[in-house]
Amino acid sequence: MKPVIYPHPKQMRLHGRDLRLVGNRIRLSYSSSEALNEALLRFCKQHELQLTIENPGAEQLLIDIRRKTGTPESYELIVSENGILLSAPDDAGIFYGLCSLQQILEQSVRNNKKTTLTALHIRDEPDFRHRGILLDVSRCKVPTMETLFSMIDRFARLKLNQLHLYIEHTFAFANHRPVWEHASPFTAEEILQIKQYCRSRFIDLVPNLNSFGHFERWLRHENYRSYAECPDGFTHPLSGVRMTHGSTLKPNGHSLNLLHELYSEYLPLFDSPYFNIGGDEPWELGHGWSADMCRRSGTDRVYLSFMSKIQKLVSQHDRQMMFWSDIVLQHPESLSSLSSDLIALDWGYEANHDFDKECRQIADCKIPFYVCPGTSSWNSLTGRTGNALGNLDNAASHGLVHGADGYLITDWGDHGHHQYLPISYPGFVSGACHAWHHQAAASVDIEDLLRHMDSGEIATIIPAMGRVPDLAPSTLRNGTIFNRLLFWDMQQEPPEISTIPKDQILACLNRFTEIREELEPLTGNQSTDELANATDMAIHGLRRLTLIRGYHDDIPGLKRDISRIIDRHQELWLARNRPGGLQESVAYLRDCEAAL
Repeated sequence: MKPVIYPHPKQMRLHGRDLRLVGNRIRLSYSSSEALNEALLRFCKQHELQLTIENPGAEQLLIDIRRKTGTPESYELIVSENGILLSAPDDAGIFYGLCSLQQILEQSVRNNKKTTLTALHIRDEPDFRHRGILLDVSRCKVPTMETLFSMIDRFARLKLNQLHLYIEHTFAFANHRPVWEHASPFTAEEILQIKQYCRSRFIDLVPNLNSFGHFERWLRHENYRSYAECPDGFTHPLSGVRMTHGSTLKPNGHSLNLLHELYSEYLPLFDSPYFNIGGDEPWELGHGWSADMCRRSGTDRVYLSFMSKIQKLVSQHDRQMMFWSDIVLQHPESLSSLSSDLIALDWGYEANHDFDKECRQIADCKIPFYVCPGTSSWNSLTGRTGNALGNLDNAASHGLVHGADGYLITDWGDHGHHQYLPISYPGFVSGACHAWHHQAAASVDIEDLLRHMDSGEIATIIPAMGRVPDLAPSTLRNGTIFNRLLFWDMQQEPPEISTIPKDQILACLNRFTEIREELEPLTGNQSTDELANATDMAIHGLRRLTLIRGYHDDIPGLKRDISRIIDRHQELWLARNRPGGLQESVAYLRDCEAAL
């Protein structure tokens, strides 16, 4: 039987006679890096093998590892009656060959073929040079080290080679305790441990620190108000809500001095050649300190001028600056003024996002860039399977056409980070497949993929939860109606929901009730309990709407339900994450409770 490997290899064919598993030696015929040595030792321990550089007898040799010419990260894996030959031009290619071999061995055990392997020949290489994950560890959730290491293992198995930890305030800067003291931040020692864990799995830990917009976690504190474009707050352009503090740094030397101090403490912990400074969504730029400057020169020029000064700080640390491209794409004429030493991160999270146009604009200016789709997990509670798969496919397709250097899968935590980790799994695994072999990824069965990636009995339930939004289409973007209804103040119906008819609302409610019944006999472990509470949240949001519309009137029942949901949310949170940020996340749910 032909094994199934994710991401799918570029070429795989069966040939010859199967291999009898009698040898117990892995021969390494060249001097390898410390990272590969560690990977080989882990592989040997798992499969009870011995590593050697000598020439053992034919009956002892199981795997022969050799150098060969080829493109970076490519590998060739041959399983025949004479043994296993793994060859690659670099250590990363050997590691990815081992990842494929690991899946082959696991399937052999599952198929009760513990003594033989199917003879096959694989030639494989990635579509994108850089294949990464960005995890939001600032919007409330900061994972425990155990959780993060487990995720890194999963990412490495999927042949991803970059990890960005999105930082606003969740690093313990020595001189800035008021900013992070309640956030359970990563320490310098922990960053070094994460870097080493990543390195031994051929993942580059890319430093990330938002350095222009999204600075609200700093600017809300009195000691940092002087850095704000609008220190007394601003009206958010998307929500219309009046914010009591700023979110954007004023583009001046005072702010640059702060960034210089932060970079000098933070960047030496990393050995990546890159640094993601963010730079997206400086909402109030031109509405406060820089208003006159922006009127004279244009907001785009003020933005670019400050970004160029940040780049000079970054270059002092011998890093290549990455930045989100949303602002410059609003002013396409500004693209030609950007340095080719930058890397633009082109993000968009809807399935129909115009990556074609944006990638073309950036590529025409000879600026290196990544495409950055998302998992569609945030603001959803239960996921958006169809949107996620479409968004990930769309980004890969146009990124390849226009020559993107990288593919970065983003996973955000907006508005309290209420989605649980398994909700992001479809986006992680599907995105990794697109990053490695886009053409094959388009036809991947997401449930089978999740099953192979150790999701077990919930492999069919997770994508099913994410398909429920399709039963009640709405104009809502970047979220689901279930999340919107959960945190709705129960006054006037949200306009994105008021036109949804009763039969569609009840169809969603019935489907979630069915899913909840499917989960009931599986509860008792972390993932299934998380999915159960996520389903309860979605059901509760829908029942709030049915209450207002007069379909039922069980207010006491709703109050009991939300109280139980809040208690469970706190328990589930602490099983994977640090306590910092939990009370902020719960506060959103308390407001939901109060609205009843």
